[in-house]
Amino acid sequence: PGAPRPAPAGASGAVGASGASASPAELPNDTQSTEIRKATQDAAAYIRGLAQLRGRNAEWAERAVREALSLSATEARAQHVVDLIAQDPADLARQLDGRTVTTTAGTLHVATAHAPLVVLAPDWRSRFLSIIADPNVALILLTIGIYGLFFEFANPGFVLPGVAGTICLLIGLFAMQLLPISYAGLGLVLLGLGCLVAEAFLPTFGVLGFGGIVSFTIGALMLIDTDVPGYGIPWPVIAGLALGGGLLVALVSSVALRARRRPVVTGAEAIVGSIGEVLDDGLLADQPQDAAGPAPSAAGWAR
Repeated sequence: PGAPRPAPAGASGAVGASGASASPAELPNDTQSTEIRKATQDAAAYIRGLAQLRGRNAEWAERAVREALSLSATEARAQHVVDLIAQDPADLARQLDGRTVTTTAGTLHVATAHAPLVVLAPDWRSRFLSIIADPNVALILLTIGIYGLFFEFANPGFVLPGVAGTICLLIGLFAMQLLPISYAGLGLVLLGLGCLVAEAFLPTFGVLGFGGIVSFTIGALMLIDTDVPGYGIPWPVIAGLALGGGLLVALVSSVALRARRRPVVTGAEAIVGSIGEVLDDGLLADQPQDAAGPAPSAAGWAR
């Protein structure tokens, strides 16, 4: 098709091609059109024109737009939506051989019987990008990266959380630039993660933690700036990351509070109130001390 239209991609591709074939397993169908029902007059007229141009079932093509219909391969051939049913590319090339098609360049004779078939499979880089470009994966990587750096700063010298967090954070930010993101949503996500991390260090009694969860949730909902249904981040992923972050911060905070309540075991503070043996005037734990007692200079045990 020469101009973009909000028509179902599978249906318009099938009726608009010079030669259309379907696999026995499936016929292309636009599930997003099923959700939003793109049954507009413009799309219906456009796909009807394509079907009439190629001599295919124009009535079904229009209904496919208005009612989000789908067909099996056998039904599509029976209703003259496609011309062939091919098992694989080699079978398709064999069946197309000898056909005559009409294109913008004129009438062409198809000779594919002995044509070499070249399969353009995605390389490792394309497969990797397709994985990280998933909005769910990008948000998870970003979250793991922030928490990894948090653990590294909280426990300097641990190394592993810092290295893993930096890698995840950079990959997550790279994935974000491949997606149609809202910078306001990204800012709210980062603000929420920052509040959750700050809750572990500041005695706010959960205010920062609650605010962080709210900010993270709203930001994740706003993160993907597109109207295409099914392309945003689903609720279960957002709820899992938000609650997981809250539980993680609560766990770290409880461990930190228990550590603060433990008695001091080193330094001058550990000597106050302790029991020591008086060996000489003003000596306690091998250090000169100011001591007071009934007999501070007497040898023996004194408090």
